[in-house]
Amino acid sequence: MTRVLITGIGVISAIGKNTAENRIQLQKGQTGIGKATLIDSRYVDVFPFGEVPYSTESLMEMAGIAGEKGITRTDILATVALQEALASAGMSPEEISAMDTAFISASTVGGMSMTDELYRDGNKIGLPSDYLSSYICGAHTLKLANRYQMKGLSTTFNTACSSSTNSIMFGAKLIKSGRAKRAIVGGSDGLAKFTINGFNALRILSPKPCMPFDKDRSGLTLGEGAAFLILESEELVGNKKVYGEVTGYGNTNDAFHPSSISDDAIGIIGSISKAIETAQLQPSQIDYINAHGTGTENNDISEMFGLNNVFGAIPPYQSTKSYTGHTLAAAGGIEAVFGLLAMENSELYPSLNCINPIEGYDASPISAYQSAYEIKHLLSNSFGFGGNCSSLILSKA
Repeated sequence: MTRVLITGIGVISAIGKNTAENRIQLQKGQTGIGKATLIDSRYVDVFPFGEVPYSTESLMEMAGIAGEKGITRTDILATVALQEALASAGMSPEEISAMDTAFISASTVGGMSMTDELYRDGNKIGLPSDYLSSYICGAHTLKLANRYQMKGLSTTFNTACSSSTNSIMFGAKLIKSGRAKRAIVGGSDGLAKFTINGFNALRILSPKPCMPFDKDRSGLTLGEGAAFLILESEELVGNKKVYGEVTGYGNTNDAFHPSSISDDAIGIIGSISKAIETAQLQPSQIDYINAHGTGTENNDISEMFGLNNVFGAIPPYQSTKSYTGHTLAAAGGIEAVFGLLAMENSELYPSLNCINPIEGYDASPISAYQSAYEIKHLLSNSFGFGGNCSSLILSKA
């Protein structure tokens, strides 16, 4: 069975409009979380956000799509990240549009980032807006597939916060099974009133920047962004730069609660264990963990319980949501890119805002930048509403 190699990466988040900018901020330990200035919400004075610091108009110019109608912020963020990923992989128009190139994206907010327009259109207030075809979660996938004349298999994952991790897993499976030779995988979500109001109704938004794995954590911080990875079958890669290899993946559902993970972490333990098994590794061979780490009471204690169950002695771990906020469906893709940067450059980035680590475990998140740390295999976790638990193993090629 062929190896699945990663030949391209692209990312935009609250800490940078491209991969290089994101890495610099990770090295500095500089968060992008703060007061939002671009979204129109009554809650910008109540909660901090991981907002991408560019207006929608500026992002459209950056993406080369200025003036297009019916384009949402989710669409634009996806376009910026995809352009960087395709360029870094050196993919030709013919390769992008080939029948054996799959495009698997992810979103939870989708076009609902245009919350006010959706309300008016849904209630037939005034004339129809330009966004009628943009509200579904897969709208950005359809727009990008049409823009790049993609002819291969294409779909959109919406499994809450594990969505883009599942897109990476599915893309790797398509290549390993011979159903595709290449897969463009990732996800995108823009900040929206819809999600801000929804998460506020659940009472899990933190009034201060999120504090993953701190015993005094008070909730998550919402963010926005997008990331894409280019996966290619080993025999196609040749002399291309390779960022890493997708060696393992696991997906489970603990079927416990619509918005919580079970205390005994059945789904978390299952997804991590399956990923390690698929990669044909032992837990002791995992050098670094990019944890889901939302900063909520339930997630962090369940994830710590699960990590302790699988590893005993937990490897160095962190939550990069302390930099970007929780970017929902985009989180798994963004965090996979951050993990690849750590592995490629043999470095560990500090986990922010953890002052007093959760008690009862002989492990604390990475507290300071560290260079010359070799990573051969890393684990990246994404756990979503509805008990959707997914884990990836990315390895040095």
